[in-house]
Order: sequence, then C-alpha cells, then structure tokens
Amino acid sequence: MSTPTSLYLDFLLDDRSAAAMKVLAAAIDAAPIASILLRTSDSEPDAKLVRDLIAFPQKKGIAVLLTPSTGNAAKLDADGIHLPWTTDIVAQFKTIQQTARSGAILGADAGRSRHDAMELGEAGADYIAFGIPPHVEDREKAAERQADLIQWWSEVFEVPCVAFDVPEPGAAHHLAAMGADFVAVSIRSTDTPADAAARVREFSEAIRVPEPAK
Repeated sequence: MSTPTSLYLDFLLDDRSAAAMKVLAAAIDAAPIASILLRTSDSEPDAKLVRDLIAFPQKKGIAVLLTPSTGNAAKLDADGIHLPWTTDIVAQFKTIQQTARSGAILGADAGRSRHDAMELGEAGADYIAFGIPPHVEDREKAAERQADLIQWWSEVFEVPCVAFDVPEPGAAHHLAAMGADFVAVSIRSTDTPADAAARVREFSEAIRVPEPAK
C-alpha cells in the first residue's frame, strides 16, 4: 500500500504587513499541511515577521523551511532550508550542507535534470523537488516532463520527492497519481485569507488518489 500524498505549502511573502499572518493561518486551518516553505519576493523581509511566521505553524507541529534569500534558517529557528533550482544546484547544496546546523531539513529543486536529482540524493538531500523554473516558456511540455520525472523518481528511489510549481488542482491530482510524496500548493501573502483557504482545500481534495482495485 502506497503512502498518501501530502501537501507542502509554498508561501510567497510579498507583503510585509501583519496581514500575512492571517493568510497563513487561514491556509493552515483549511487542510492538513505537512511542511511549509517561506520564500520572498525581491524585497528583503522583516526578520520579526519571518520569525513569527515560522513560530506559528511550528506550534502546530508543522516544519517550516526557508530559501536562503528569506533569511538565515538557524538564526530564525526554522526547521530547514530549501534550495530553488539553479544551474549549479548540486554545488550550492553541498555548500549549504557544510554550514547548516545539525538536524536541519535540506531539500533542493533538481529542475528537469535526472543527473542533478541523483547527485542531490547521493549528497544527502532530505527530499528532491521537481519544479518548473519561471523562465520556461512551454509550460505544457515542462509539466509532462515533470510528471515523468516524478514517476521515475518514485519508482526507483526512496528519498521523498516534491512537486513544485503546480498550477491547479487537476495537475496536483495527476502528480499525486504519478507518485509524488508531496505536492506544493502555492499561495501569496497578498491573497485574501478566504482565497488562500479555498486553494488549499482544493489541492487537498485533489491529491487524494484512490488505491487501485485488487
């Protein structure tokens, strides 16, 4: 019996106001969430706000990761670090690995590279993410490749995989069926709490994949 797919909340902090907390709280209350990634837009976030956004879900037993640009995970008491895709993702991961505190969760986005994914797994990544970088123009073709990568990874490797950059619930359902351990649902701090909650609920329902009949 396969393990059910879980939700991974990809939270973009593009607003420094306290409204961000209301949006995050609404998302967390909407459906079970396994982990949260806090990432930022180009502007540097307020450290106190980030710390508060980390502490709130942690009190509910939810692990919170940061991208390096969001802040120092150790100093902000986050649970780990997520590295977005870059052309030198393996080298970046190994550098972060040397400085991360003991026990920190370390995940990385391998993009569309099977080779990078395998190297990251061998280097000790706690999960491998397969996303679709913003610069990719043919999103439909990239989505097909993403599903193929997730199916391949889930059938061959034990390290969990996460599907990032999932546009809508239908795609979430398909990626869960392909074997994704986690599917990321993206919300922004500028969303309304109601819209954030609705999107999380839709994704939560979509990733429920029934067991095949015996």
